[in-house]
Amino acid sequence: MLNFEMTTTTYIIAGILALVLLFSLSFYILKKLGKNPKNILPVNFAHRIRIPLLIFLASLLAKIAVLGNIFRYETTKEIFGHASTIGIILSIAWLLILLFKVVKNRMLRKYDMDSENNLKARKVYTQYMILENIVIFIIVILALGISLMSFDSIRSVGVSVLTSAGIAGIIIGFAAQKAIGTLLAGIQIAITQPIRLDDVVIVEGEWGWIEEINLTYVIVRVWDKRRLVVPTTYFIENTFQNWTRTSADILGTVYIYTDYGLPLDALRQEQTRLLNSTDLWDGNVNVLQVTNTTEKSVELRVLVSAQNSPTAWDLRVFLREKLLDFIQREYPQFLPKTRVSIRENSAD
Repeated sequence: MLNFEMTTTTYIIAGILALVLLFSLSFYILKKLGKNPKNILPVNFAHRIRIPLLIFLASLLAKIAVLGNIFRYETTKEIFGHASTIGIILSIAWLLILLFKVVKNRMLRKYDMDSENNLKARKVYTQYMILENIVIFIIVILALGISLMSFDSIRSVGVSVLTSAGIAGIIIGFAAQKAIGTLLAGIQIAITQPIRLDDVVIVEGEWGWIEEINLTYVIVRVWDKRRLVVPTTYFIENTFQNWTRTSADILGTVYIYTDYGLPLDALRQEQTRLLNSTDLWDGNVNVLQVTNTTEKSVELRVLVSAQNSPTAWDLRVFLREKLLDFIQREYPQFLPKTRVSIRENSAD
């Protein structure tokens, strides 16, 4: 009995020493690889992977101990056997998720989201973000399923459930129809891309930017810093405005109402002078048109261009204020007015 206990203690100490040695060696190699810029692994990859790596090595050594019949009691052997199996499965799943994140970040280095014309970058970022959610979801589901199937009792329950899966499958299918539709909508957005990250959209009358795209919902950052949480199915089933679908540049409009006598050439010259004096204008579109006339006033539409929608908004506000100031200062008599004509009846 004493010899067996000494042998077991020796195996445990040897296992701990082997675990420390293997972990230190693996950590050192990964750290060296991360410092080499030619490798795909980032500098901090060794630190990010240390916990799943430790779990994997400990589970692997425990599995070797179980197969080597080191444990005397069957209960201990069974506990360590299941624990090592689950540890190996979950640590591998964890490692796969981290590796996918590394590959994703390496691929996204080629694209700059902060550039003015970032259409290609937004397209790629959107695809990888949704693909990451899908891959993580699949890996987690598979890891949990394989872990549970390692228990004989759960496997037998699974077999019994499968015998009545016909009716249950129909019920679950109807119950999960909306959830499945939402997931499929997220996948469809990743493929067809009606929206991308940082797109300027109008949703439910709100103007904002696409901040996050997840499998089941989209976050829209409204101009006043509010956030709209919109289901992904909304962008498949409803009509919405996407101002940056093909490019980031956009046209801005300003409507001004004046009297019929206002000289339009003078207003056009002032508009051109104002545009040349600001960096908000990109130098492409500069138009002033009469778009409507009523019995009381003339409707003028100012059409200008800017690099992106926030700049276009600022440019519209700038022109509206300055043109109004110009009319009040130079042609105040041509502001919109209501004319009343009074005729006196001649005496009989």
